Amino acid sequence: MGESSRCAELGYDDKGLDCMSFWIDTHCHLDASEFAGDVQAVRARARAAGVAHCVLPAVCAANFAEVRRLAHANDDSYALGIHPMYVAQAQDSDLATLDEALHQYGADTQLVAVGEIGLDFFVPELCVSPLRERQQYFYTEQLKLARKHDLPVLLHVRRSADQLLKGLRAQAAGKAWQGIAHAFNGTEQQAQAFMALGLKLGFGGALTYERALQLRRLAVNLPLEALVLETDAPDMPPHWLYRSAAERAGGLAQARNEPCELPRIGAELARLRGMELSELALATSSNALAALPRLALHHHDL
Repeated sequence: MGESSRCAELGYDDKGLDCMSFWIDTHCHLDASEFAGDVQAVRARARAAGVAHCVLPAVCAANFAEVRRLAHANDDSYALGIHPMYVAQAQDSDLATLDEALHQYGADTQLVAVGEIGLDFFVPELCVSPLRERQQYFYTEQLKLARKHDLPVLLHVRRSADQLLKGLRAQAAGKAWQGIAHAFNGTEQQAQAFMALGLKLGFGGALTYERALQLRRLAVNLPLEALVLETDAPDMPPHWLYRSAAERAGGLAQARNEPCELPRIGAELARLRGMELSELALATSSNALAALPRLALHHHDL
């Protein structure tokens, strides 16, 4: 399919805009085992769909090198951090490893943030001692490293918005934050609090479900300048990829979420907000550049 027909399929108007340069997937895990063996094909499909750039967050010290390798191999960007769901396996020394990596790659413009970091109070075992306190320790120490290395943050926010905000305020030191509250699904008040601290809010496949009433209201009512788009691939599939437990039991495999789904997710958000898809693509990509300024250092054409 040619570029002009692809633009038409995605809903772009004919004002001469180059749709192939607009979409930025601010959060996808191309190093995940689900992509083993076909990362290049996945990335090629994303490019063909108009996704010009992807941000690959690390989840543990063991995958720092791989996310960096994949980012460089595909002209994308990466973040380094320790995910709250990985703190049970993490060693305290991993924080020193992170500090060293952030120093070592400090001049690498493809390193755009500290992440994925945060708190997860959805998984039961993470909500109680000792892992609740261990999450908090890793979150606080990684916020300190983000400040030390003057980098934005990519935040994991799952039933933890108030605690994350408390940590951000404690480490603010009179300076606004930059970064993204990934997969945001809190209240409007919490959204406003993240925005007041300088963060953008990540929206992805979850907003495509009609039953996600609160999330869809937020996606419509929040200021456009607060929103960035993400897939969280291979996780957080949009509704057209989701398979129910009954469907899976009947032999229908769960479809894999990929960065190429981002424009279609964007089309749903544009429909909800009653705006042109090209306008949304330009706005959310501009917001991504504001949240992660090194994106512009590496890609002057973004």
